[in-house]
Amino acid sequence: MTLGLGLGAALAAAVLFGIASILQAVGSRKVPTESEFDPRRFGAFVVALLRQPTFLGALALQLAGFGLHFVALRLLPLYLAQAGIAVSLVVTALLATRLMSDHLSLAEWSAVIGVVVGLGLLAVSAGDAGPNVQHHGLTIGVVVGLIAIAVLGALASRSQHGLATAMLGMLAGLGYAGVAISARLLQDGSIGELLRSPTAYTLPLSGALAFILYSLALQRGSVTLATTPMIALQTITPAVVGVVVLSDAVRAGWWPLALLGFALSAAGSVILVRFESVK
Repeated sequence: MTLGLGLGAALAAAVLFGIASILQAVGSRKVPTESEFDPRRFGAFVVALLRQPTFLGALALQLAGFGLHFVALRLLPLYLAQAGIAVSLVVTALLATRLMSDHLSLAEWSAVIGVVVGLGLLAVSAGDAGPNVQHHGLTIGVVVGLIAIAVLGALASRSQHGLATAMLGMLAGLGYAGVAISARLLQDGSIGELLRSPTAYTLPLSGALAFILYSLALQRGSVTLATTPMIALQTITPAVVGVVVLSDAVRAGWWPLALLGFALSAAGSVILVRFESVK
């Protein structure tokens, strides 16, 4: 029952995230492309985004999707919850080819399918989720990671090259990975205890940073190029953290398939970035 509810929530969230990515792309591209992740211009950039109705629609879908995603994160191992979310890549790719100027070659479609199949293998390899416990070292790691992501995002946003699109997408994926990890580290308790928890703040900060970086990525290149590395990083990073640090289990005897799934997802992302970045 718990597995079905959690996976259903993850898949429903994936559909919302996939649609939101297209709306976010439309809204982001209406903002001047010289915008960059610069603290001196950050306020003006956010205001410009919020003036776009399609961007507001994307934000609403993202928030609704996160509510469902949060349910999945609390019920499932991190790698299974994130694998379900990865289905949004297919939704985004299909909509991008129909509604926008993205045209994927056979190799690129193969890369998309490889990512999804790889994440599916991770899903079927899933064992039991580890306990939701405090982990001060991991919390510090999330905070340090957020600072590094912000700095690297500021540097990458100064370029209009296709590789900048991929880099910003990867950094956004790491930001969303911070959301997943923070959600897992949240402890049940009173409001006062929740407000004293650092993860109550790293969760929304990670989400906001990732959302902005993804918007910048969508300004600079194709939706698929921005989305694929984001999906891969936001899936693989929490998966590794969940297994290595938070005691998420892999089913007995399924380690080879889990490793194959990891390899397919990584290879598909690299191939797609390589093909798309040179267009």
